[in-house]
Amino acid sequence: MYPEDRSLPLEGIRVVDFSRVLAGPLCTMILGDLGADVVKVERPGSGDDTRAWGPPFLADDAAYFLSLNRNKRSIAIDLQTDDGRGLARALALRADVVIENFRPGLMTRFGLDHDELAIDNPRLVSCSLTAFGEGESESRPGYDIIVQALSGLMSMTGDPRGRPVKVGVALLDVITGLFAAIGIQAALIERAETGRGRRISVSLFDASVAALVNQAANYLIGDLVPVPMGNAHPNIVPYQLFEAADRPFILAAGNDRLFERTCKVLGRGELARDHRFATNEARVRNREELVPLLEELFLARTADEWLHALEHEGVPCAPVRKLNEVFASPEGAATVQEVHDPVRGPLRLVADPIRISGEVLPVRLPPPRLGEHTDVILEEIGWGKR
Repeated sequence: MYPEDRSLPLEGIRVVDFSRVLAGPLCTMILGDLGADVVKVERPGSGDDTRAWGPPFLADDAAYFLSLNRNKRSIAIDLQTDDGRGLARALALRADVVIENFRPGLMTRFGLDHDELAIDNPRLVSCSLTAFGEGESESRPGYDIIVQALSGLMSMTGDPRGRPVKVGVALLDVITGLFAAIGIQAALIERAETGRGRRISVSLFDASVAALVNQAANYLIGDLVPVPMGNAHPNIVPYQLFEAADRPFILAAGNDRLFERTCKVLGRGELARDHRFATNEARVRNREELVPLLEELFLARTADEWLHALEHEGVPCAPVRKLNEVFASPEGAATVQEVHDPVRGPLRLVADPIRISGEVLPVRLPPPRLGEHTDVILEEIGWGKR
């Protein structure tokens, strides 16, 4: 339990969050988990799109929304009205950070772009999340699945004999949100030295291509165009899924020593001395010969038998769990944080993975109901006393 008398790293930082759906809300939830006061600006009546992205629902909100919006306060503002834009500006001018993911040009139309706000608040850090950055495609809408296709990720995901497959979660949105949180915190550190804020921008497309890491380098340096390889690895062999007699499991023999130990478990020590397989480079070049041999050998025993034997030899391996098995495991159960919500009842959500001095970050506020804090926030900025 995080000590109540210990401050959080971003305590005293106010974030005004105009973003919605996933990348922006994930970014601001991280900032909120680290102690920032996050004010979530939502459309009256409907709010963040993800409130309706169910089932499943709890009370009026989808589980999707609840997973991304703890440690925030919600204010409902109609940005289509003069009064709403004036209120939004008043909030932004009192903020340390403003984040948005509107289509390009909309914040300027609202009078909320960084250059306009920085005239009166030069310490402001602004962050814009876009689909394709600033250029010919900047007005093109971007959804995670669209960018999985356009970034090349989908072209290398799936079975070699099947169609391209998207990743099972909106992983590129998650990566974009993480990059944004890093950029914002870097700008806040710089501001402490210079007294001036910055405008940060992260595009979903740029973040997605950056996330291709070794696959991108394999092409840029080696002119290798990645193809779907199922559960195999382009640069390491054997590092993939194998079928045991009863269920699949993962083997990650990431170096020559681990491959030698795998061969010992299989009772085929000579494979590690075979010139075709003795080094990882050789195994990558000769995977079409090696992998079928391993596949046949692994079918002889159950997954538990292989996993026990491989773990005994220190070879990284794992069963392929379903999500119910994940949360039933000790390490999976430890990721769950029960959040007190006086309206919805206890919420079981995944905790922030960041640990400070070994402590789990506290949940100071449950995910807000739409507009729940409007009156309090208006009073804080003196909006009703104009």
